[in-house]
Amino acid sequence: MLHHVELWVPDLSRAVREWGWLLERLGCQTHQEWEHGRSWRKGPTYVVVEQSPAMRGTDHDRMRPGLNHLAFQVGAPAEVEALVGAASAHGWTLMFPDRHPHAGGPTHYAAYLVNTDGFEVELVAAGRSG
Repeated sequence: MLHHVELWVPDLSRAVREWGWLLERLGCQTHQEWEHGRSWRKGPTYVVVEQSPAMRGTDHDRMRPGLNHLAFQVGAPAEVEALVGAASAHGWTLMFPDRHPHAGGPTHYAAYLVNTDGFEVELVAAGRSG
């Protein structure tokens, strides 16, 4: 089972605004706060964003080896659409709008969002994972 995910980000305050909004909408609660990072928890799993002083470079590229995206199970399709509707006001952009909500296939109901720093999330409607 997944314990936690840690994402190194180039701008902590921006990451807190963007990731914090999304994770809180998904039912996570603030878990930890420190000078260079924040985390949100839901159940036993948590997500960390950190602007580490040890980080080399500032660009995340989901098309390079490493993390491509995180997928979250959301709930009903209406909940996916509510998140999509609010996402742009919080630094997230809908990917593949011409194929939304079936960019993952005809039986897969999901939204694919990308944030300012290029991190992608997939928001999957419960019971619709194809």
